[in-house]
Amino acid sequence: MTGHGNVRFTEKERERLRTYLTGGGFLHADDNYGMDASFRREIEKIFPDKELVELPFDHEIFHCFYDFPHGLPKIHEHDGKPAQGFGIFHEGRLIIFYTYECDLGDGWEDPDVHKDPPEKREAALKMGTNIIIYAMTH
Repeated sequence: MTGHGNVRFTEKERERLRTYLTGGGFLHADDNYGMDASFRREIEKIFPDKELVELPFDHEIFHCFYDFPHGLPKIHEHDGKPAQGFGIFHEGRLIIFYTYECDLGDGWEDPDVHKDPPEKREAALKMGTNIIIYAMTH
């Protein structure tokens, strides 16, 4: 999931997402600048008993296929903040991977949209590969 604005889930959607995630599902959310406050608010409603924690650079999601020794690649600049990866775990399993200040989605779009250089787009695609492989194998 990605976006720029206000994320809102209905109570039924919250219940379904919690059931999906605790039943083996995985969610990747990419803050495409402007979704952070509402995403955190909604996730706290879904998982009031869990906390978004910053993943260390040695977490497997950064190394399962391509190696990202310094964590997430920074694809697009907004506020000059570093790219960060956060997660929520259930029974030891990463169920939500939240990419913040990274804008992976920008690197996945058509090259003409953001005019990102090829190395940024490649880094975004490689990290996307890691996310998919991690989600499919854990």
